[in-house]
Amino acid sequence: MADLKEPPPQSSKDATPPPTTGTRALRGASLLILLQILSRALTFIANQVLLRFLTASLLGVSTQLEVYYLSVIFFARESLRVAIQRQDTNGFDTGKDGDNKGSEAKATQAVINLSHLSLLLSLPLTFAFGHLYLSSVSEVTLRTTPYLVPSLYLYGLAAILELLSEPCFAVMQIRFQFGTRAAAESIATFLRCFVTLGLAVWGARTQKEMGTLPFAVGQCMYAVGLLGVYLVKGWKLSSVEGFSLLPRKLVAGSGSGAEKSEKRTDVQVGKETGNRKDFVLNYFYRPTLDLASSMMAQSVVKHVLTQGDTFLVSILSTPTAQGVYALANNYGGLLARLVFQPVEESSRSYFSRLLVDSSSSPSSTSPTSPTSPPSTSPSSCPKEPAKTTSTSALTQATTSLLTLIKSYLLFSLPLLVFGPPASSPLLTLIAGRRWTTSSSSSSSSGDSAPATLGLYMYYIPLLALNGILEAFVSSVASEKQVHRQSMYMTGFSLVFAGTGYLTLKVWGMGARGLVWANAVNMGCRIVWAWGFISNWIKERGGHGKRGDEVKGDGKGEGEKEEVRFRVLEVLPKPGAVAAAVVARSVVHRVVMGGSQEVMGAKEAVVELVKIAAVAVPFVVAV
Repeated sequence: MADLKEPPPQSSKDATPPPTTGTRALRGASLLILLQILSRALTFIANQVLLRFLTASLLGVSTQLEVYYLSVIFFARESLRVAIQRQDTNGFDTGKDGDNKGSEAKATQAVINLSHLSLLLSLPLTFAFGHLYLSSVSEVTLRTTPYLVPSLYLYGLAAILELLSEPCFAVMQIRFQFGTRAAAESIATFLRCFVTLGLAVWGARTQKEMGTLPFAVGQCMYAVGLLGVYLVKGWKLSSVEGFSLLPRKLVAGSGSGAEKSEKRTDVQVGKETGNRKDFVLNYFYRPTLDLASSMMAQSVVKHVLTQGDTFLVSILSTPTAQGVYALANNYGGLLARLVFQPVEESSRSYFSRLLVDSSSSPSSTSPTSPTSPPSTSPSSCPKEPAKTTSTSALTQATTSLLTLIKSYLLFSLPLLVFGPPASSPLLTLIAGRRWTTSSSSSSSSGDSAPATLGLYMYYIPLLALNGILEAFVSSVASEKQVHRQSMYMTGFSLVFAGTGYLTLKVWGMGARGLVWANAVNMGCRIVWAWGFISNWIKERGGHGKRGDEVKGDGKGEGEKEEVRFRVLEVLPKPGAVAAAVVARSVVHRVVMGGSQEVMGAKEAVVELVKIAAVAVPFVVAV
C-alpha cells in the first residue's frame, strides 16, 4: 500500500509488484538506519553526562517509568500499525471517471480513520497502567525518589501527545515517505536530549534533587517535536490530495435516488448493495480492523515478552540489579536499535507489499469495478491462509529473507568474538569507574555491570534474528495463524518466567540471570518462527520456476527448482568460524583480565587498542 499511484496488477498469474517496491524499501531502511545512528549518537552523548548524576537505583526507577510509557504506546498502536501496513487497496474504487487520485485519497482516509483509534485507546490505557504502577511501587521508593508521581503523569501526557501524531505517521509510512519520519524523529530526539540534559545539569549545579523529572520532561518534549513535524507535513499533503486528518465517513448515510447519487463520496468496496458491510460505523474498513483486533491478543503477549525483563526484575531483584541490567540493555541493545530495528520495520513493509500484491489477481479483485467482490488477499486478514502466492514473488521474498539472515549471522561473528572482552574497558570510558568499581564488589551476586554487558553481547544476535523472522511472520500470517502464534507466545512467556525465577531467585545470578532468561525465551521464539516460515513456503510452492536465477548443473531457463528455506543456507562458512575461534583465543591472551577487571581510563584505552589490533585483520579476512 506504499504507492497507490502504481498501475493495477497485470493479468499474468506470476505478476510481481513493480520493481520500485524493493528499491523504495531499501532506501527507506538506509534512511532509517542513518536516522537511528544520528539520533542514537546524540542520545548516547547525553546519556554519558547523565550517568555521572545517576545512581543504579535511580536508573532502575526511570526504566520502570519508561516501560509504563512504552506499554501505553505499544498497546494503543502496534496492532493497528501492522494491520494498516497490510491493508489491501485493490478493492477501493478509482473514483469518478476512473480518477486514480480519488482512490488514493479514499484509501488514505481509511488509514487515517483507523489510526485515530490509537488515540482513543491511549486514554484508558494511560490511567489503567498508571494506577497499576503506583500500586506496585514500594513506599520506600516513593519516599526516596524525588518527583516520582509528577514524572509518572508527565510520561502519560507524553504518550497521549505522541499518539496524536499517529494518523500523520500512518500516511507517511504507507507512502514510503521516510524523509518526514527522519525529520520528525531527529527534531524530537534533539529536543529530548537538550531538555533532559539541561535539567539534570541545572539540578546538579543548584544542588537540587531532580530525581526522574528530567527524563519525564524530556519525553514530553520528544512527543511535542514529533507532533509538530507530522502535523505540518500531514496538513500540506492533505490539502493537496483531498483527504482529511480528522475522521471522515467512508460510507454515506442512508438516502435514495438522485439525492444519494449526488451526495455520495464514499469508498466503494464490493457490490453496491454490500458496501456498508465492509465498514464499521461507516468509518473503519472492516478487514483491516478485524486483522488489528486479532493481533491485539498477540500484541499483549509480545509486549510482555519484550518488556517482561523489566517486570520480572522489578519483582524478583533489587533496584541496584535493575539499574545494572538497564545499563547493559541500553548499551548492549544500542546496535539492535541502530541497525536491526530499522531493517526489521522496512522489511515488514517490503514483505507485506510484495506478497500481498502477488496474491492479488483479476480473478479475485477488480480495482476498477465497483461491483467486484471484496478482496480476499492476505492483507485483508483471511480466516484461512491463502496458498496462491506468485512463484516469482515467493522466490524473491525467500531470497531476500535468507540474504538478511545470512548477513546478520556473519555480522554477529565479530560481535561475539570481541564484544565480551571489550565490555569492561568500554564501560570504564563511557560510564566512568563509578559503575565498574561498584559493580566489582557485587560480582558474586551477578550484579557486575561489565560481566552483565559482556553476557549481553551473546544475546544480541538472537535479538536480531528473531526480529527479522517475526517481521516476515507478521507480514504473511492469516488470522487463524496469528491466534496460533499468540498461544505459542503465551507458552514462551511461561518459560521465560520460570527461567527467570530459577536464575534470579534460586541461583541468585542477578542481572546476568535476567540475560539468560531472555536468551532462552528468544531461542524459543526463533525456533517457532523458523518452523512457521519453512512450512509457509513449502505450502505455497516448494517447487517453482526460477528461470535465469537457477545456477549451474546445466539447468535452463524456466526449469523447476525447489525454493528452499533451510538452516544450512544461512550458516557462516567453516573458514569464517575457524577464524573467529582463533581470534577469540588471541584476544584472551592479550587483554588484561577479562570483563571483571577494574581499570583506569588509560588502561582501558590500551586494552581497546589491543582488541582492535586483533579485530581489524579478522574483519578483513572474514
